[in-house]
Amino acid sequence: MRPTLRSLLITLILTPLLPAADDTTLHWFKGNTHTHSLWSDGNDFPDMITDWFAQHGYQFLAMSDHNVLARGDRWMTEAAIEKRRKALGRKVLVKYRERFGDDWVQTRTTEKGETEIRLKPLEEYRTLFEKPGQFLLIEGEEVTGQAGSAPVHINAINVSDALKPTPDLTEVREVMRSNLQTIAQHAIDTGKPVLAHVNHPNFRWAISAEDLAHVIEASFFEVFNGHPSTYTQGDPDRTESTTDRIWDIANTIRLSELKAPPLYGVATDDSHHYHGGDVSPGRGWVMVRAEKLEPDAITAAMQRGDFYGSSGVTLNDFRFDEATGTLSLEIQPEDGITYTTQFIGTRKGYDRAVEKVPAPKGDFVKTRLRYSPEVGATLATSQSLTPSYTLTGDELYVRALITASKPPENPAWKDQQAQAWTQPVGWKTE
Repeated sequence: MRPTLRSLLITLILTPLLPAADDTTLHWFKGNTHTHSLWSDGNDFPDMITDWFAQHGYQFLAMSDHNVLARGDRWMTEAAIEKRRKALGRKVLVKYRERFGDDWVQTRTTEKGETEIRLKPLEEYRTLFEKPGQFLLIEGEEVTGQAGSAPVHINAINVSDALKPTPDLTEVREVMRSNLQTIAQHAIDTGKPVLAHVNHPNFRWAISAEDLAHVIEASFFEVFNGHPSTYTQGDPDRTESTTDRIWDIANTIRLSELKAPPLYGVATDDSHHYHGGDVSPGRGWVMVRAEKLEPDAITAAMQRGDFYGSSGVTLNDFRFDEATGTLSLEIQPEDGITYTTQFIGTRKGYDRAVEKVPAPKGDFVKTRLRYSPEVGATLATSQSLTPSYTLTGDELYVRALITASKPPENPAWKDQQAQAWTQPVGWKTE
C-alpha cells in the first residue's frame, strides 16, 4: 500500500529519539547543512567552498543554495562575481586558479568581451573531495518561500531533485506546512530519508515560537545560525526572542497542548561570504553519530536525534538511559576553559499564563506572547566535565545547553560564547 503523507510525516520527519542498533559501529561526523555558493547568493565557487570545509576538519557538507541544485551548465561573468566580493581580498578568479589550476577552471569570452567562468556542478567537483569514510558531499537545497513579504526558508537535505516552493500563500504557517509536505512527498517518491529543517526563525522576525509549535510537520529547526542577520541571540526589544527561548516555548506547547513530538535543534553556518566579511564559514555545525559516512546514514541518524549542535564545544559522548531516565554527557576539555551545563526543561504543572506584548514595528507577528519563566526553566546546573540529570517524572522534556568560558573561533556577535545543544529527551506524546 502506498504510504499516506501523514504516515510519512510520522516515520520520516517526526521520527522520535531512538537508540542506534549497535553503538560499537557508530562514529562521530562533523558537518554543516546550510551553505551558499555562486549558484545562488554566495560569493565563491562551490569547489572553493568545499575545499575550505574539507581543510577545516569537517567530514560532510550540504551545499544548500536557494531553490536550485548545482546541476547543468551555468556560467557567470567575472564582473558579477567580483561585485559580490565587495572588494574584500584578492580577486575571486585569481584565487580559484591558484587553488585548482588553469586546466580545472573553465572560462570563455562573450561577444561583448566579458569573461565568464563556468560554475562546476556537484557531480564534477565532488570527485576532487569525496573519500570513503573521510569526506562526503550531500545534495541539499534551501526551499525558499514567503508569506507575503515574510521569508519562510526550509532546508531539504539528501534530495534527488530541486523542489519548488509553494507560491501564493499569505500565512507563515501555511507556507511552512505546504513546503514541508512537498519535502515529505519527495521522500516518499525517492524512497530515501530526507531531512527538513526550518531555518533562522528570527530572520526579519518572520517565524514565531507559536508558528513552530503548531506546524507539527516540522521536526527540526535552527537553534543556532551563524548569519548575523538571523539574530540567534534575539533582540532586547522583542520579548522571548532568543532561539533557545523559542525552542522551549514551541516544545512546551507541542508536548503539553498538542501532544506532538518536540523539535530538534540544528546548528549551522548559513555562510555566504568567503573573502572576508560577516557571513563567513565555521560558526555553527552538527556532530552526528552514525554508522557510515553516507548520505542516507547521516540523514537517518539526525532523524532519530543522534546528533548535537555546536558553535565551539565538543562532546565526547551524550546518552539518555530510558530505564533510569538519566541524560549524561562527557565534555571534551580544553586547557584553561571551564564549562557550565544547564539542564533545561518544562515541568508538567508549569504556569500556563501568557501576557500579550505589542511587537516592535516591522514584525510580521503583531502581538508577541510572554510566557512564565517556568517554561524552559533551568532545572539543574553543573560545572562538571561529566554532567548528568535524572528525570524526576514530572518533566515534559529535558535538554542540555553547554556553555564554555571562551568565545568561538569566529564569533557571530559581540561577547558570544562557544556552546553546544543536545536534543530534548524524556518526552512522551500521550
